[in-house]
Amino acid sequence: MMARFRIIAGVLAVAAVGVGVWLWITAGRQSTDDAQVDAPVTQIAARVGGTITRVAVGDNQRVEAGTILVELDPRDYQVALDKARAELADADASSIAARSNVPITTTTAASNVTTARGGIAQAQGGIAAAERELDAARARLTSAQARVREAEANAAKASRDVERLRGLLAKDEVSQQQFDTLVAAADAQKAAADSARSQVAEAEAGTRVAESKVTQARAGAEQAHAELRTAETGPQQVSVIKARAAAAEAHAQQARANLSQAELNLEYTTVKAPARGVVSKKGLNPGQVVQAGQPLLALVQVDDVWVTANFKETQLNNMRAGQRATVTVDALGGRSFNGKVDSVAGATGARFSLLPPENATGNFVKIVQRVPVKIVLDPGQDPEHLLKPGLSVTPTVYTK
Repeated sequence: MMARFRIIAGVLAVAAVGVGVWLWITAGRQSTDDAQVDAPVTQIAARVGGTITRVAVGDNQRVEAGTILVELDPRDYQVALDKARAELADADASSIAARSNVPITTTTAASNVTTARGGIAQAQGGIAAAERELDAARARLTSAQARVREAEANAAKASRDVERLRGLLAKDEVSQQQFDTLVAAADAQKAAADSARSQVAEAEAGTRVAESKVTQARAGAEQAHAELRTAETGPQQVSVIKARAAAAEAHAQQARANLSQAELNLEYTTVKAPARGVVSKKGLNPGQVVQAGQPLLALVQVDDVWVTANFKETQLNNMRAGQRATVTVDALGGRSFNGKVDSVAGATGARFSLLPPENATGNFVKIVQRVPVKIVLDPGQDPEHLLKPGLSVTPTVYTK
């Protein structure tokens, strides 16, 4: 009996020691089997639409960054590129012509103003000369009219003297010679009067000519003023030409942008791998017509993998970023990888689900929530890229 008691006591002691050792070993460790490998998965989509002419990769093929994946028919985009180049050449020519008109218009406008002002000065000088000529013609007319009046008065006096001597000649009171002399003087006065009248007519004609010249000079001055007003609109004309030049330059820039877009579209007909990875979900074939933005395949970047571990909320009390971790992979026969805690998610996994739980219904049942924790692996542990996204793993975080 005593021996049996000793055996039981020894077994209990060994069990207690084993439990103590296990608690000591596992103290400061948190593990979960709700974890999997993650990696960036890039959905490769077409930037432009078109017909697939070549699929350069196969399913699950490893590719390097820049590797050609898919080629689309480039002919439509080559035509668009040629058209954009022609439109750019035309726009550049129009812009150059418009810019060259600016200095020409500016110089012409300034020259027109100077010419118009010179024309005004010349017209004003012509008006002054015509007015002086008119004043002289009017003075000559006044003088001629005075001479006419004087000549007519002398002719009238001479005519009266002839009539008086005619009676005296009949009475032989004056000689025939005196009478003839007086008649000749009367005729001379009459001729002088006629000459003075012709001079008046000539002076009147000269006055009319001078008045016409004044009118023409004033009309020329008005025309010169009108030309000056037209020439003074030169700055507005220059502004218009500059605006046209700016519009032509803007059109050229737009054509240049269209050319750049056409070049990009042609480049987009060749779909290349943005990074190193493995091709997955390839669902396309030559001859298939795709639209811009349509997914073509997926690229898994196996060079950058991490572990997403969903720990219970009760395990996060002492868990911090930077803590050491080990990851055991089921698919690799329990092979372990070393890493560290990168970050802890800002919310539980349930909060990010498609239909988050609603706990305000009155039927609340407390469930331990799980929080995603990102664990990154130390570099160089998986040169063969055996870790695949989605593989189940068991991570252990050393919180102490």
